[in-house]
Amino acid sequence: MAVLAACGLLSAALYPGTAPASPAATRSARHAAEAAVPPELRRYYQQNLHWSRCPDTRSFQCATMKVPLDYARPGAGDILLKVTRKKATGNGARIGSLLVNPGGPGESAIHYLVDGGADSFSPAVRASYDLVATDPRGVGDSTPVNCKSGTHAIPMKFGLHPAADAAKISTYDAEFEQVAAACARHAGQLLPHVGTLEAARDMDVLRALLGDDRLHYVGFSYGTYLGATYADLFPSRVGRLVLDGAVDPALDGYRQILETAAGYQAAWKSFAADCATLTDCPLGHSVEAISRGLDTLRRSLDRTPLRRGKDISVTGEDLITAITTALTTPALWKQLRAALRGVLAGDTTALQQLLGRGEDAAGNSAYALYAVGCLSSTFAPRLTPAQARAALPQFLRASPQFGESLVASLMLCSHWPIRPAQSAHPVTASGASPILVVGTTRDPRTPYPWAKALARQLSSGRLLTYDADGHTAYHTGSTCIDTAIDRYLTRGQLPPTGTVCT
Repeated sequence: MAVLAACGLLSAALYPGTAPASPAATRSARHAAEAAVPPELRRYYQQNLHWSRCPDTRSFQCATMKVPLDYARPGAGDILLKVTRKKATGNGARIGSLLVNPGGPGESAIHYLVDGGADSFSPAVRASYDLVATDPRGVGDSTPVNCKSGTHAIPMKFGLHPAADAAKISTYDAEFEQVAAACARHAGQLLPHVGTLEAARDMDVLRALLGDDRLHYVGFSYGTYLGATYADLFPSRVGRLVLDGAVDPALDGYRQILETAAGYQAAWKSFAADCATLTDCPLGHSVEAISRGLDTLRRSLDRTPLRRGKDISVTGEDLITAITTALTTPALWKQLRAALRGVLAGDTTALQQLLGRGEDAAGNSAYALYAVGCLSSTFAPRLTPAQARAALPQFLRASPQFGESLVASLMLCSHWPIRPAQSAHPVTASGASPILVVGTTRDPRTPYPWAKALARQLSSGRLLTYDADGHTAYHTGSTCIDTAIDRYLTRGQLPPTGTVCT
């Protein structure tokens, strides 16, 4: 109770208009929503979902829905989206369906929900909502983007690319060009139609098919961008939206990657400060000494990779990748210290375990990340190798430890065959019901200023702050955060302005 009082949650006020609507009002809202659907889209909004038990898990139901390949030309053909739900457990009145998206872009929402995501919600939320996931178009089980040639995948190196010299950065540019060419060959018809705008329109079709007048939604990381896009397209159909680990939709791709580098640097400093207090910290006992130790170790691995067996070689790039994986989850910090200690002793076991956590488990997630991300200016920088090299000093100033590894990402979409369909711009969602935006102060992947910016942009945004480390806040161990979000989802109560949880 003391923790909740300190967070200001006990005095949370009920926003006007969040009480359950009367049956007559519900019917009126549904008729208004149906009337607003263009005639050429009504067959999608009026289809029936045929639910059956999912083949691999009896506690979930599965269905398939049709949506147009191109919303501008609904007659151009359909694509299929997979949908999964876990029915509400309560015996009382159900609020509706709660759509969940874990982020990416490219992560499978269905795999997330089935593989433990549903169980992480509180009993109160599970009693009040059917928990629902759909893999967005192009992702996972929903008409996936397939960029493979025959049975062999093209080389994939997405994310961290040390690029200190012209030869390295040109190599990565050539690989990005190869990815773009393969996707154009094997997924050409689908590529223009897997963007966030069309995925948000799919969510509105699903909302109608689930029988909800308003969309209730929890989105993490990229899922916040998807949720904010939905709110901007359909503000009158916004129910209770939680956007956790927010993306700032007003940032262009260059600023987004630069600020991500700064976010990782802040997270590294927090890890190093914590490590410095421990007697067994492997790299030193001050933030400065630990950072110097990391730089030395990385250069050593770049010169002479550690080799264990015929197929295992650990480089400086692998070291940085493992560190960025661990920085997103404070529970992995102990394992990160063990990995650093092991590498210093010539043992790569703990490091390889961290690297394994970042492996692609959803089949096409890396390709989908390209395909979805390159259709939005917020995620789609298109710099030449010369421009990326010119940006390196600014990236190193923002992040001495990680700037070099992120600068090559500025070229990710330079060869992409489709231009962005979504520009970087503030999202207001004017007229929407209150939207809860959640930010973690030392989040490396979606830095805290992005949550502050999104909450300011949204006409009805409310910021909830988690003063902590790691990527996203909900279901990560904070009773204060979980209680605030659960009250919003189940009662419509927003936390007071300025609420900070620790």
